[in-house]
Amino acid sequence: MDIKPIDVKALRDQTGAGMGDCKKALIEAEGNIEKAVKILKEKGLAAAAKRSARETKEGKIFTAIKDNKAVILELSCETDFVAKTDQFNALGQALAAEIIASGAKEPTEKLTLMVKEAIATIKENMTLARFRVLDLAENEYAVQYVHGVGNIGVLIKFKADNAALFSNEAVKTFAFDCALHIAAFNPAALCAAKIDPAYIKEQEEIFAKQVEGLDKPEKVLAGIIKGKLNKHLAEICFLDQPFVKDDKKKVSQVLAETAKAAGGKLEVVDYVYYRLGDNA
Repeated sequence: MDIKPIDVKALRDQTGAGMGDCKKALIEAEGNIEKAVKILKEKGLAAAAKRSARETKEGKIFTAIKDNKAVILELSCETDFVAKTDQFNALGQALAAEIIASGAKEPTEKLTLMVKEAIATIKENMTLARFRVLDLAENEYAVQYVHGVGNIGVLIKFKADNAALFSNEAVKTFAFDCALHIAAFNPAALCAAKIDPAYIKEQEEIFAKQVEGLDKPEKVLAGIIKGKLNKHLAEICFLDQPFVKDDKKKVSQVLAETAKAAGGKLEVVDYVYYRLGDNA
């Protein structure tokens, strides 16, 4: 029997079942949508819509790098058990591959369909909670890192004056160590220039309040406030933090030393830190 795609889509929208299951049900029901709905319910394949209301507090962070793109995504589910299954991991990897292949910057109909079809198969609610893509130019290089069972994921992008620099083993090791650093310390920003001016103003006001009672000249107080602010920014900005593998040096110092030893110039352009559930 010839089943129209529009009927398959209508059945999928109504039941949340996978496209393949919807088509089979329509064939069995000889094109009758009401009968097809009943068939899917009897087979336990029409529960995805009901599952969509269930909370998804478990899951995993996935990363992928291919050609000139790097992606990080959070795929959530109801239980830790499902998050550890091969099917769930295959879905996360497939979503990452589709995002890179399609160039998607936000959820698409195909991505949504992939998740819905997996819900029908795995029998648990799942959500593509968020994702971000980093585009890579010829002289740019990305590193990925997923910590532990996937509760934390990091992407970090570097730029060099010569792409050959990224073939240097010391540079590759340093780049990966930077990803480890971000996973461990979750810096608030790349550098002070990336911090919201409103946040800096707020911190200055806080520090001004702290020194308000000191019997010091105004110029001295201003210096104390500036010192407190600089110390605070050094604690939360990636490039100013003590490097994870050598806490006697700032990340920026090790970056410069690594680039010089490799015979080129190197800079950190951007990074993304995802921790499971942070988007809730």
